[in-house]
Amino acid sequence: MVATQDNPKQKTVAMTVTWEKLPDDFQLEEKPVENTGQPLIAGALREILELKGLIGPLMLIASNFGICATVNGELVIKAPDWVYIPSVLPVESRRDRKSYTPNLEGEIPSIVMEFLSETDGEEYSIRRTFPPGKWFFYEQILQLPTYIIFDPESGLLEVYRLQNGNYELEFPDEEGRHWMADFNLYLGTWRGEKEQRTGYWLRWWDEAGNLLLWGVEQIAAERDRADRERERADRLAEYLRAQGINPDEII
Repeated sequence: MVATQDNPKQKTVAMTVTWEKLPDDFQLEEKPVENTGQPLIAGALREILELKGLIGPLMLIASNFGICATVNGELVIKAPDWVYIPSVLPVESRRDRKSYTPNLEGEIPSIVMEFLSETDGEEYSIRRTFPPGKWFFYEQILQLPTYIIFDPESGLLEVYRLQNGNYELEFPDEEGRHWMADFNLYLGTWRGEKEQRTGYWLRWWDEAGNLLLWGVEQIAAERDRADRERERADRLAEYLRAQGINPDEII
């Protein structure tokens, strides 16, 4: 995949970034997700963090959710497929958030993920003019530490870390995974089926390299374990009967 880039020799244009509250009656543009797989992949990532008790009360994890900034007086909104914000300010009421403005409402996002879609090249766009490309928005405007691009079709996972103001591609470890210090977990790819979708998924592994199971996998594992224990008990009872011992009379 080739990034959409401007001429690197062109003169840098001054940029003023501010963090302004959206009007209460502001209507966010609603765009449908590219396909049914995207919300499933995003939801599966969050599910494990919830099961492991890793989502704190001040954290914000969302998908297809508007992140806002005002650049040279123009409102810019990007809706990443998955975003993690370490700490946010509580909302004034119990209503759900419709968008998020960093610095005004809490911290800068720590991790943003984009799942490659049919909008070719947008995830790599460093377009500086309005509206700016996603890459430029995350790298130069938000300056968020980790930008992840995942291709659900091929399983290609690219992790970029902010180094000296620019994203640098991080090579995975020998297992093909990346350490995510925010959660003390590894992130990698896995191919299989969940919720009637067969393909590549993003998954979490613990520090020892153990795959963290989804809820449905945990239930299946517990069922298999119970079945094995029942089979062992049945074999033991059969053996005792063969020895003339009634297993029901053993306390």
